[in-house]
Amino acid sequence: MIKCRGCGSDLQYLDQSKIGYIPKNKFNEAKLCERCFKLINYNTLKEVDLKDNSYVINKIKSNDFVFFLIDFLNINEEVINTYKKIKAKKFLIISKADYIPKYINKDNIKKWLINYYEIKDYIIFLSTLKEFNINFIMNIMEDREIFKAYLVGYTNTGKSTFINKITNNKITTSFMPNTTIDFIKIDLGNNKILLDTPGFQYKNPIYKENLGLIKKINPKKFLKPITFQLKESASIVIENIIRIENKSLKCNMTMYISNLLKYEKIYSKNDRLKNLKLININIKKNYDLVIKGIGFINFKNNCILNIYINNKENIEVRKSFFGG
Repeated sequence: MIKCRGCGSDLQYLDQSKIGYIPKNKFNEAKLCERCFKLINYNTLKEVDLKDNSYVINKIKSNDFVFFLIDFLNINEEVINTYKKIKAKKFLIISKADYIPKYINKDNIKKWLINYYEIKDYIIFLSTLKEFNINFIMNIMEDREIFKAYLVGYTNTGKSTFINKITNNKITTSFMPNTTIDFIKIDLGNNKILLDTPGFQYKNPIYKENLGLIKKINPKKFLKPITFQLKESASIVIENIIRIENKSLKCNMTMYISNLLKYEKIYSKNDRLKNLKLININIKKNYDLVIKGIGFINFKNNCILNIYINNKENIEVRKSFFGG
């Protein structure tokens, strides 16, 4: 069976509604399915039925080796729980490290991952853009005589971009989620194989079917955190998907979220988004409010918040690495 070089699906010409479709007259010379061709050339993504997270997890055996990518902006309980479900030898790779502001000590992030999330595996930072630790995976496989390894992570963590950087393969990359839909075998040479995998999916992604939001959630350059000081009853609205209202005397918060997203400060007379679900949260100094798939907000003092959002599973509170 011939596989699409872009997404890993089996090429077929029998059913245009299914993954891997390519017109019959182009089948013999095709390297990309019609979906990937349109994604690369026209930036359009056809929706397909995706396999759930267990599909990838169940393929990985205890004697396999795994490189798990986590986007710096999207370290959260759901992602960490998926990471821990993989019972193989693994490395945790913090991708898109170029987003991290220079004043943040990466060693503090490592200590926080070890202590707060109880990560016991090796942790390394990776930046494909800055080519930082770009050869790390190949060097590890060579030094440890690993002949096959899996590259896994949540959608949009930069797996395919990383692979394209270290090889001549043309894996399909896009700002849109769910680009890779099946396993793709990457020949690294010297009998070394890296398997790119479909991205894990959030149970209830906040960006679902919101193409405008999907385009903005990944910063295009160095992340510039923005700090807001909110008086009582003042709110911050982010992209019209979440309203964060301060119910304490004052609240100081710093956004670690893509600078492409729109923030707006509004006040109590404005009822925008108050039709959404209301969640009351007391958040401590140096704790974070995580918005899954978007980023996090660090609080500089104890605050009482009203959060208006469609689904409460899209947020969580955690102790921050700023807290030591």
